[in-house]
Amino acid sequence: MGRYRLGVDVGGTFTDFVLFDEESREIWVNKIPTASGDQAQGIAKGLAELLAGQDLDPEEILYLAQGSTIAINALLEGKTSPVGVITTQGFRDILEIRRQRRPSLYDLFFQKPLPMVPRHLRLEVPERVNARGEVLAPLDEGKVREALQRLLQAGVEAVVVCFLFSFLNPDHELRVEELAKEVAPGCPIWLSHCVLPEFREFERLGTTVCNAALGPVLRNYLGNLGHRIEKVGCRRPIYVMQSNGGVMSPQGALERPVNTLFSGPSAGVIGGLHIANLAGRQNAISLDMGGTSTDICLIWQGAASMVYQKEIVGTPVRTPMVDVNSVGTGGGSVAWIDAGGRLKVGPQSAGAHPGPAAYGQGGEQPTVTDANLVLGRLSPRGLLGGRMPLYPELAFEAIQRQVAQPLGLDPLEAALGIIQIVNTNTVLATRVVSVQRGYDPREFTLVAFGGAGPLHASAVARQLGISRVVIPRVPGILCALGLLATDMRADYVHAAIAPLPEVDLDDVNNLLQDLEGRARGWLAAEGIRAGKHEVKLAADLRYSGQNYELTVAAPSAPWNADSLHELGERFHREHQRAYGYRVDEATVQLVNLRATALSLMPKLKPRTETRAASNDAPPFEHRDVWWEDGFVSTPIYQRSHLPLDSAVQGPAIVEQMDSTILIAPNERAEVDEYGNLILSL
Repeated sequence: MGRYRLGVDVGGTFTDFVLFDEESREIWVNKIPTASGDQAQGIAKGLAELLAGQDLDPEEILYLAQGSTIAINALLEGKTSPVGVITTQGFRDILEIRRQRRPSLYDLFFQKPLPMVPRHLRLEVPERVNARGEVLAPLDEGKVREALQRLLQAGVEAVVVCFLFSFLNPDHELRVEELAKEVAPGCPIWLSHCVLPEFREFERLGTTVCNAALGPVLRNYLGNLGHRIEKVGCRRPIYVMQSNGGVMSPQGALERPVNTLFSGPSAGVIGGLHIANLAGRQNAISLDMGGTSTDICLIWQGAASMVYQKEIVGTPVRTPMVDVNSVGTGGGSVAWIDAGGRLKVGPQSAGAHPGPAAYGQGGEQPTVTDANLVLGRLSPRGLLGGRMPLYPELAFEAIQRQVAQPLGLDPLEAALGIIQIVNTNTVLATRVVSVQRGYDPREFTLVAFGGAGPLHASAVARQLGISRVVIPRVPGILCALGLLATDMRADYVHAAIAPLPEVDLDDVNNLLQDLEGRARGWLAAEGIRAGKHEVKLAADLRYSGQNYELTVAAPSAPWNADSLHELGERFHREHQRAYGYRVDEATVQLVNLRATALSLMPKLKPRTETRAASNDAPPFEHRDVWWEDGFVSTPIYQRSHLPLDSAVQGPAIVEQMDSTILIAPNERAEVDEYGNLILSL
């Protein structure tokens, strides 16, 4: 019987590992540069190092979960598998026609993204179902056979079937699947009514196409990863983090690969939520600044904010996901000068190889890491406890050559400008998930993590008016820790479009029963014992005439007239909170019903810190650090030497293996019982 739980997060620059001992509640961590060519190889290498360093038996690992950028990178880089589409006659070009919305209304040079499936692989067949699910034209099975043969000859690795209103009547899509077993045995067939039984054809087709295109990619990756992990001696199934903040089994990931698109950022949000709960904060903003990007999410009343659709490279993806706002500002973000002579930072990143100029690996472009090093905020001894050396002279030279000289600035002024731009970009990104969603950031606590997050957290918090910042005990690997603090989760949805006063209770209760049945079936298939799970219901609603919905928690089934009234009132309240008004006399329309199955995993219970005989924590050295008015001799502390209830008065810097914490003048930091550092601004 195992006793260790392992979380692995693959980022753009580093791969992080957290090993938790359920008996002693001790945590071991490891952090290595990401293997860009083969992430699975990097995971196996880092795991072997971690186990060897603690002399642990890999057979003792009872649970292994990982978050990865494999799916999102495949979409962004266009490295997905070739897919064919069979759709209703007349609807071949849905992916190209898209919506009327333009991301930049007045951009005369805007170019529409190319569709994921080229036109010659999108084929039409005669069939038609109307908006009531009635068959207007039968399926032409001969044309279906021809289409399947053409797509196979073209070399597609999967076929998507998306017919008009199939979420109301799926018979034609199911028949195509039967024909495909005859004509194209072995070729994966993805039916849109199974992937997304909702209205809006563009979104349903786009989501199904993404699933089909990512299926082979994820199958190869998980197979390779499983093989390499077995070589290390670990034979546990590899659970995968989903965009919705829950984990799923490897089989679940292969059935819904699109659910892993935001796997890494969602793990960070769950880690931030875990830390906020430990600190007793129901309302928080998670700030995850890594080497490549910064991910920000709002936590309200103990739950992460959710969205149900995002667009990636022009293709809509509709699935539950944490509402993360990502910007291209991280430790490896490159500083550059645009054609107008303005200094900018990101979204280009130096990554792990060659990395910032200070890494000494051949990188010549100045980055945020270089700027922090030049300003004395990073230790010249290097990162990862000295395992990754830094070269200040290379950082200084890169900033002087690429930024300071072209702009006529002093190199220190240029470095400070880089930092100020990063902080401002982060503040603006935080306003998107707070102010623009109807929340006042001054009422929240900032939970800052990632390798670079604690370096910039206090400056960002001050600009937002936030008075308290929480830095986790292991901020640089919190995404990996989040993988051990979540539950298994599966989401189910079905369209149920009707004005709330006219809802047919028999029909709705039948749909709710079906959704709950599917959710409980999944729990049974996963072998979840009674008492270790729960099923939650929700509904998407809007005022009649609106284009977009709000999701609210729904009463338990079966529903009656009182349930509908309560649902409407919950929607009015949520609309008031989100948009500042409610219209009681307007008709509320039901759009979708949702069911979420949760398999409650053992919660991570970190060991509390023990009180030291003295709260005095002397610095181990002093270093010149640039603050607002110039260099100041600043005390440098080791995080591991700060006992419970100890306090550090700024200006100061706290260093640890996975991150560096900046405490500005007039700020105070205290260690709580879980080892978190609480900054008071």
